[in-house]
Amino acid sequence: MSSFPDPIVAWHSAGDADRPLVVLLHGRGADEAGIIGLADHLPSGASYAAVRAPIPAGGGYAWFANRGIGRPVAESLRETMDWFREWLAGVAPAGRPVLLLGFSGGAAFAGGLLLDEPERFAGGAILYGALPFDAGVPVTPARLAGVPVFVAQGDADTVIPAELLERTWDYLLGDSGAPTYARRDAGGHSLSPQTVDELGGWVAERLLFLQRRGQQPAG
Repeated sequence: MSSFPDPIVAWHSAGDADRPLVVLLHGRGADEAGIIGLADHLPSGASYAAVRAPIPAGGGYAWFANRGIGRPVAESLRETMDWFREWLAGVAPAGRPVLLLGFSGGAAFAGGLLLDEPERFAGGAILYGALPFDAGVPVTPARLAGVPVFVAQGDADTVIPAELLERTWDYLLGDSGAPTYARRDAGGHSLSPQTVDELGGWVAERLLFLQRRGQQPAG
C-alpha cells in the first residue's frame, strides 16, 4: 500500500472507458493544471488525464526524489511508479490502451514506466527530458521493441544535462528497438509550436492504429 494519497487528476474529454487513455505527466515543480491545456492541441478520440505528481517540490510537485537533475533515486521512482500503477488500474483496466506523454521530469517518469512494463503501454512521448538511467529500471537492448515512442529535445536546453539528453536520444533511436519518431528544435526547455503540431500528428496516428486494431476480427 502506497504512503501517498490518491492522485489529483484533471480530465479533458473524459468520455467513456472504451476510449484510449492519454496520460499527461507534468514537469518538476509544476502540477496537472500546467499541462492539461496541451490536450486542447491533441486529437479527439481519446480521454486525456493530467495527473498531479505525489511529492511536493518547489511550489509544485515532483515524480521522484532525485540525486541531481534528470537522475531519479531508484527507491523513490519505484515507490511512485507503484502508486501510479495502482491509480491506472482503476481507470484503465487491462485491455484499455494507454499512451504516456511526459514533459521534463514527467518525461523521466514516463520513460521509467515504459521501461519497467513496456507491454502495458501503447506508446509514450519523452518531451524535453531524459530516460531514468541507473535508476532501477531495465535499459537493455530491444527493451522497447514494438513500443512506439516520440522524443523531442531542444538544442538550447540548459535544464537537462546534455549527456543525459544525448544518451536518451541514442538509446531510443538505437538499442531500445522502439519505432521512434524524433525531432530536435533550436529552442530550449519548452514545447515549441512545431513540436506540439508533430506530437498531435503522432498521437492521431496511434489512435488510428488502435482503432483499426480494435476492429480486427478475433483469430
